[in-house]
Amino acid sequence: MWRWWLVLVVLLGGYALTGVVQIRPGERGVVRRFGRLLPQRLEPGLAFQLPWGMDRVDRVAVDRVQHVVIGYQGDDFSSETMPAGQLLTGDHNLVNVQAILTYKVRPNEEAEYVFQADRVDALLTRAVESVMAQWVAGRTVDDVLLNGKNEMRPVLKEQTQTWIEPYRLGVQILDARVALIAPPDDVKPDFDSVALAQTRNTTLRHTAEQNVARDLRMAEAEKYRLEQETAAYVHARKLLAQQEADRFLKRLRQYEIGRKDNPYYLRQIWEEERSKLFARLKQNGQIDLLDHHLGANGLDLITTPQKQP
Repeated sequence: MWRWWLVLVVLLGGYALTGVVQIRPGERGVVRRFGRLLPQRLEPGLAFQLPWGMDRVDRVAVDRVQHVVIGYQGDDFSSETMPAGQLLTGDHNLVNVQAILTYKVRPNEEAEYVFQADRVDALLTRAVESVMAQWVAGRTVDDVLLNGKNEMRPVLKEQTQTWIEPYRLGVQILDARVALIAPPDDVKPDFDSVALAQTRNTTLRHTAEQNVARDLRMAEAEKYRLEQETAAYVHARKLLAQQEADRFLKRLRQYEIGRKDNPYYLRQIWEEERSKLFARLKQNGQIDLLDHHLGANGLDLITTPQKQP
């Protein structure tokens, strides 16, 4: 009889051990007791709950970053259907678009994720496809192909997060990288030719803009140089004129003072200046002695004779 009791104790002990749960680092435990969600979350470590059938513990990797590839996956599709990720632009051209969505469980929303885990990827795929289709439809094919990878990325991240909020998935969008934007394979050579021509045009335009900018810089430098030279010349001429005016005023004051004492002061000034002028002319070899030019009527000082060769 005691053996049966021993077996019963072992079975009960084993059954009780089903309530021991280990939560690994980076995980949180969500507990449902008889189907009803408990408010507490189990932290990493050993947790003791009610045995199997009473408590159910779902371990949620809150630190794990998850990825889902959305959109164009290749040419494996029926000829009667359009492949996923092949979208129509605003000017009625087709482009293949593929995005890689990165997400993780949002803190303190582990329970919402547990209840929605089976359909998280599907809902995220629908949300991203809807945002991509709307973005592509509002632009031309050239705009999509040239700018799509950079401009669509923040739009996908923000609008996808907004799109899924009513569904309470308990996830946070970390990034929505656009991995592929390309025309369909049958028209890709034509698009490549157009892109090559556009690249050449862009290169030529940039070269022309650089040349214009260089010429403008040179013209500005020449303008600055001329302005500086002109300003220096004007300053020098002003300074010289001011000095001449100062000398004239000084001489005028001397004349006004001198004529009070000497009524012939002006003639004296004239003779001094004439002597200085003749001295310079003689020094330069422009005049000679006047003795042999004297005539019966004397010497005419109005015209100064030149030195004979």
